[in-house]
Amino acid sequence: MTPQSVQAAVEPAAEGVLHSPLTRIKRVMPFLGPAFVASVAYMDPGNFATNIQAGADYGYMLLWVLLLSNLMALLIQSLSAKLGIASGMTLPQAIRMHTSRRMRIGLWLAAEAAAMATDLAEFLGAAVGMQILFGLGLLPSALITAAISFGILAVEQRGHSRFEALIFVFVAVIGACFVVEIFISNPSPAGIVRGMLVPHIHSSAVYVAVGMVGATVMPHVVYLHSGLVQHRHKILNGGSQKAHFKRELVDIALAMNGAWLINSSMVVMASAAFFSSGIPISGIQDAEATLRPLLGDGAAYAFGIALLASGLSSSTVGTMAGQMIVDGFMQWRVSVFLRRFITMIPALIVIGLGTNTLTTLVASQVVLSLVLPFAVVPLVWLTNRRDVMGELVNGRIVKSLALRVTAIVVAMNVVLLVVTAAG
Repeated sequence: MTPQSVQAAVEPAAEGVLHSPLTRIKRVMPFLGPAFVASVAYMDPGNFATNIQAGADYGYMLLWVLLLSNLMALLIQSLSAKLGIASGMTLPQAIRMHTSRRMRIGLWLAAEAAAMATDLAEFLGAAVGMQILFGLGLLPSALITAAISFGILAVEQRGHSRFEALIFVFVAVIGACFVVEIFISNPSPAGIVRGMLVPHIHSSAVYVAVGMVGATVMPHVVYLHSGLVQHRHKILNGGSQKAHFKRELVDIALAMNGAWLINSSMVVMASAAFFSSGIPISGIQDAEATLRPLLGDGAAYAFGIALLASGLSSSTVGTMAGQMIVDGFMQWRVSVFLRRFITMIPALIVIGLGTNTLTTLVASQVVLSLVLPFAVVPLVWLTNRRDVMGELVNGRIVKSLALRVTAIVVAMNVVLLVVTAAG
């Protein structure tokens, strides 16, 4: 055998090893994390409220809304990540650079409204989770939640990898709890498939459906994701932006689809436990109290643990997003701990006033849905511009899909306003 023939035989084998599944996994692993941090917001206490309300009031009927929302989230989060990779800027920074001062301030105020609504949902949810598990009052539970959130922020200050590992743990805990809930509640597979694949809605469900979209596609992490991906580029040692983006797409697909499964399991559990029994639910505490006699202590405690993990993790992510928003839009350098302290005050006031938890949480998600276009429209506009994106500018198909998603988001809010005005 000649040396040339030996080389010809070895090169394909070496190339096969280089592109083996294990090698590809090793290449992607260092890039997993940013989308999982963003995904925490997709399973925050606001999602608990809207999904439980949807399942308890309408059974499996609105599962298709979550599927549609997830497809929108996959596209929107990928555009946010791509903007960060291509421009080296966060979405708020890019908006500041390419818009007028009046437009920038208006979009900043909308972003802050999203951050405030998010803080309210996260604090309230975590406090309810702590109340369920430890029997504390809602306000003391909220204060303890505040203290723990400062501790989680301290972990984030010590490095991205430690914080992302902590977020992985929180997501795993939430997922495991709802696996337990589904196993105990014994839902209808036929009902799940029909609700997921056959779109159906009536006017009384529009408010909750829009809240589900607002809870699933979160405006504050649309801003955040563009910043989370940037420090990963140095791992490639000078590799192309396209190579970076391809790896981030794997992260986004795993994280967003995982969040979709968890959200769907909330609706399924509420439908199997409450809707099928004809039991009305008027609050998250009510849901927990009803779960206990229906499905046992295990289901109630799993619900409380998931809610607490959701609130603690998402409150920290919300604070990070808020800091990126004010820094990018206004170039104000604010300590993340000071930001956490300021934004928790409205939430603590609402909790102290003793408002209905489920109503408050659903209303906060509707606010998020109304604010969503103010994040999505600039994102699509910027990622369609070659002077901003370079080689990662949206192609024809992505541009078409992005415009359609934008139209859906805007139309959804018009429908919400009409339905609300009509009572």
